[in-house]
Amino acid sequence: MSLAHEAPLSGWAEPFPGANYLRQTLAVAESDIRKLIHDPVELFTRMVQPVLWLLIFGQVFNRARAIPTGGISYLDFIAPGILAQSVLFGAIFYGISLIWERDLGIVQKFLVSPAPRSTLVLGRAISSTARSLCQMVFVYVIAALLHVQLRFGIFALAGVVAAVMLGSAIFSTFSLIVACLVKSRERFMGIGQVLTMPLFFASNAIYPLSLMPGWLRAVSRVNPLSYQVDALRTLMIMGGSSAFGIGHDFLMLLAAFAVVMAVATRLYPSIVT
Repeated sequence: MSLAHEAPLSGWAEPFPGANYLRQTLAVAESDIRKLIHDPVELFTRMVQPVLWLLIFGQVFNRARAIPTGGISYLDFIAPGILAQSVLFGAIFYGISLIWERDLGIVQKFLVSPAPRSTLVLGRAISSTARSLCQMVFVYVIAALLHVQLRFGIFALAGVVAAVMLGSAIFSTFSLIVACLVKSRERFMGIGQVLTMPLFFASNAIYPLSLMPGWLRAVSRVNPLSYQVDALRTLMIMGGSSAFGIGHDFLMLLAAFAVVMAVATRLYPSIVT
């Protein structure tokens, strides 16, 4: 699908303000989603990790009853955290595809198109959510088989989808920022490995904020993953409660996405220099 500006037919204006911007953004997203459809192996390999966490780590600590979880089982408590972890681990390495495409000359073709730079970044963020939504379905299936007390109301599911998509967009866009800075596949993989575990463990994914030392609790409050997990735990689990407030969770996620989006848009052209 071409990113070039298309003149309105017969002198008609765009059907709504920003229609051309949306069309260009979706064209970028579509090109990335097609790659996932043609080669879904990565998606299946990403599904192994949540199985291990839920079947082994979750089951063992559920029996141990060593972590206070506010009236729900530990398996119920950890399931939203493992979903968020799955989204994080899939999205944080998304930027390596940008480096590959630069080496193949694809990025240069996008950059010489008249499309605004923000459409190139936003389109990639949207495409990353396709992977995350597939992972969400898989985690739901595993959690249901393990008798996790899931909510299936339409509003709860819609909220979970929104939280998953926002988290994926944040971390995949952050990954693009890293790719623009390091510009090397080897360096990117090393930095990606370094970033994932601190982001995961400095959140409320596998233990509540009340168990954290003060300094770690302060770090977790600026970690977008904490707000994603908090929203998922409230919306996904029967009896789950929010530590921050569901409105605050989504506000912080939107603010984080706005920040990484602005930075990535500014840095995107530097990937080819």
